[in-house]
Amino acid sequence: MSPIKPPNAKTLSEREFFFGHKGCAGCGGSLALRLALKVLGERTFTVVPAGCMSAVGFVYPQLAFGTNAIISTFPGTASMLAGVAAGARALGLKDFHTVGFAGDGGTADIGLQALSGAIDRHDRILYICYDNEAYMNTGVQKSGLTPFGARTTTTPAGQHIRGSITQKKNMFEIVAAHGIDYAATASVGYPQDFINKVAKAATVEGTAYIHVFAPCPTGWGCETDLSIELAKEAVDSGLWYLAEFENGEHRLNRDPREFTPVRSYLEKQARFAHLRDEDFAAIERTRDAQWARMRRQWARPTTTAPSAATPATAG
Repeated sequence: MSPIKPPNAKTLSEREFFFGHKGCAGCGGSLALRLALKVLGERTFTVVPAGCMSAVGFVYPQLAFGTNAIISTFPGTASMLAGVAAGARALGLKDFHTVGFAGDGGTADIGLQALSGAIDRHDRILYICYDNEAYMNTGVQKSGLTPFGARTTTTPAGQHIRGSITQKKNMFEIVAAHGIDYAATASVGYPQDFINKVAKAATVEGTAYIHVFAPCPTGWGCETDLSIELAKEAVDSGLWYLAEFENGEHRLNRDPREFTPVRSYLEKQARFAHLRDEDFAAIERTRDAQWARMRRQWARPTTTAPSAATPATAG
């Protein structure tokens, strides 16, 4: 596979491979898909399961994809990707990419077994999970990646119910535990970092996985023009992180000296409107414990990211 030079804001192609879709205003998942396909280009086979991106991208008689694209079964994104890649090689095709875009439910829950198998076989595919933290396409039900305290239709919030009582599955470390060839976390709030990782993953001789944080204004109950701000603030507040795994090692890409207030990030979203002081404190304790472990066990950037009070560049 020919190396891909990561584009930047000036060199990113103006050609669109995902356009005219029916996604909600402010959809973080559609932005992640759009950016990734700009990096990968037209010689790309795209597989999406029965989730948000298939619902908004395949609306007969219109197709929002400018690449070859197909809808897979909900649990079968990775297995269909493997089959597409094998078929393309059997046809003698060269310099092509096979990429799957699945949501958090289609990845961490329904699609986990197929993804696990693909990693185990070292299938040469790129799997991108756009994480909007619930089953948004079917009515905002809780998924394995719904964070603690979030209100969904299956984890309601009231006087005696606090929303989701479980933490997000750590998909990044789950795939890393398989000995995957390359894995990374990203956020649409830091687009250059995401673009760089897509370009890197596209040249991996084996299985690559990118987990990109992608807000959903409809399911989160936030303003549609806040998606990028929230995606950045999730990282700056320490509730999401930018990291890579390769050659058996984890590495943080960004290590803020200080975190922005968790409360400021959560209070912009109606799904957290019921949280009390003790809930915010519990979320901060969990964050601090996770960061203490990552900083202790993982390699850290050569330069520490500025505090979130100072504007930071992506990457």
